[in-house]
Amino acid sequence: MPASKPPPRDVDIDAVLPPDGKGKAPSGRDAENSSEAARIIAHWMDEFIRIPGTNVRIGLDPIIGLFPGVGDFLASSIGVVTLAEGVRQRVPVSALIRMGTNILINDAVGTIPGVGDVFSAWFKSNSRNLKLINQWKGGDKAAVRRGSRIFMVVFISVWLGLLVLWAMVWITFATMIWQLGSKLFGG
Repeated sequence: MPASKPPPRDVDIDAVLPPDGKGKAPSGRDAENSSEAARIIAHWMDEFIRIPGTNVRIGLDPIIGLFPGVGDFLASSIGVVTLAEGVRQRVPVSALIRMGTNILINDAVGTIPGVGDVFSAWFKSNSRNLKLINQWKGGDKAAVRRGSRIFMVVFISVWLGLLVLWAMVWITFATMIWQLGSKLFGG
């Protein structure tokens, strides 16, 4: 006669995971509103380790980032799970773009040796994205939309400014080449 398996036990994730950065496990509204996957990722990637003698917490993100190329790619890939959770929670597109940009900023600056790891420890893109999801799920939809709209205006303005700057540099470069060609070839 085969041995029967014991029935699965319910696991209280807050009892298993260490407390968050504020020294206590999330409760009430925060615990209800946070997605478990996004909360776990934010904890492990951004808040896992307290630096002794300080209230500063870092996660695995800056540690993984110490491995050039692979580390930043892996950390960003893990962060995409939080973005997918935002999609699942039907967060508006403008907020999803904001969440994606948080991941891209963390990844882009993270590629700079040394500086990028310190930036990742400070920026905490996963925690920022979890906060957006929690605000949305908590009923603060107007604040998420307003903040995301402001972000989108700034984001688009910066990109348009960079596009104009890029065009001006290339026009100046092309003009200089044209003038040099005219002087060299007598035209």
